[in-house]
Amino acid sequence: MLHQIWLIGGTTESVDLACCLRNSQLPCLVTVVTKSAQGLYPPSPWLQIRTEALADNTIEPFIYNHHIAAILDASHPYATEISRLAMGAAVQFKLPYLRFERSPTCHPSAANQDGPIEISDLSSLFEQDYLLNQRVLLTIGSRALRHFIQWHQHSTLFARVLPQVQAIQAAEKAGFSCDRILALRPPISFDLEKALWEQWQISVVVAKASGQPGGEDIKRQVAQALGVTLIMIKRPSLTYPQQTSDLNTAVQFCQAALNPK
Repeated sequence: MLHQIWLIGGTTESVDLACCLRNSQLPCLVTVVTKSAQGLYPPSPWLQIRTEALADNTIEPFIYNHHIAAILDASHPYATEISRLAMGAAVQFKLPYLRFERSPTCHPSAANQDGPIEISDLSSLFEQDYLLNQRVLLTIGSRALRHFIQWHQHSTLFARVLPQVQAIQAAEKAGFSCDRILALRPPISFDLEKALWEQWQISVVVAKASGQPGGEDIKRQVAQALGVTLIMIKRPSLTYPQQTSDLNTAVQFCQAALNPK
């Protein structure tokens, strides 16, 4: 079996990367964590898509069984566990590693304009009274909703999650009734975002600083238009051995790994 690239997927950028690798005829194994995500990638003999959640005890056979020659990490900016696992595997098995990450959204400063509240994590959110007696929309992923169970008695909470059975079930388990759950895949237009916030009379939105593909810029615009308090959770800080947001650089990295001189 030929050596191939391990592309850690699950983001819009990973789909773009997969298309570039396919066009360059570079064999690639893409891993995602949900079956629904498999359909985002184009069918191709150069691409193999697997739904697999890797861990410390499964990473070694995965690397060897699939003849991984290099790791291209395009996981979600907040999926730090898989990034740490991949970087550790790169060191352990002496594999080239490249982090591909969307550039942070740029926000020009404006006089007399209040921006969003930026916090480092959920603990920082709960230490303040940001949510008390507010109508709050959470767009932070279904896994984090369990941390808000006790807040249902202090606030009116709504959750927007991906249109996946697991995500909806996680929201229900966290105490969200069906009339307070919305399943949508970003990006979401300004008009739709604004209409949703108005429909639910949202006063506070909690979101991740996930860049333009995650709809960060739209949320900022709608918050300003409606006077809604926007609370942004900063990206986790990880030190990557090398990183890029350029598709051509990523393709060249893969070509060098599969065709070493």
